[in-house]
Amino acid sequence: MLNKYYRLSFLIFSFLLLVTRSGFAQSAMLKKGDAAPVFTAQASLAGNEFDFSLKKALAKGPVVVYFYPSAYTGGCDAEAHTFAELKDKFTAAGATIIGVSADDIQRLNKFSSDPSYCAGKFPVASDAGGKIAATYGLTMAAGRSGIKDLLGQDLTHGFIPRTTYVIGKDGKIIAVFSSETDHISPTEHVEKSLAIVKGL
Repeated sequence: MLNKYYRLSFLIFSFLLLVTRSGFAQSAMLKKGDAAPVFTAQASLAGNEFDFSLKKALAKGPVVVYFYPSAYTGGCDAEAHTFAELKDKFTAAGATIIGVSADDIQRLNKFSSDPSYCAGKFPVASDAGGKIAATYGLTMAAGRSGIKDLLGQDLTHGFIPRTTYVIGKDGKIIAVFSSETDHISPTEHVEKSLAIVKGL
């Protein structure tokens, strides 16, 4: 029943994103072999705010940076839930996970601690202005009135296209997955990322 709910929500939200697709420009999206721009961002882990540093995370090992449109939407919820379920396997492979969206930190505090989503297993960071996404070649689509999340709240913030970067300890991008260009599901972003970090 839950899977059907996620599927339906994902289809509806995907349609809404297609309507705003003119705001997505990925022609300059970073690719495999490029140096990953380091960033520091306000983030939340299990509802606790802190400053996430990509530079510090890379000092420990590979990092999976995944951009997603919004918390509390079908596909993004399923993606976060899958990352949480497989977090121990990423940790065993020495990898750090960080989710990045244009949600404000208050929404992320709730999302990061919710047992149905991030479950306090990994942090999510706020990129409200889309500046971090822009350094990765991702353009944020403007929010539109009339779009609501699964909590019934209006989604007025921008949407960053679902894109995942697997970054090696040397700071170079090992792999990139984009739902727009690779046509993969949110959960496939997780599975493909795990397969890569396990092979390092």
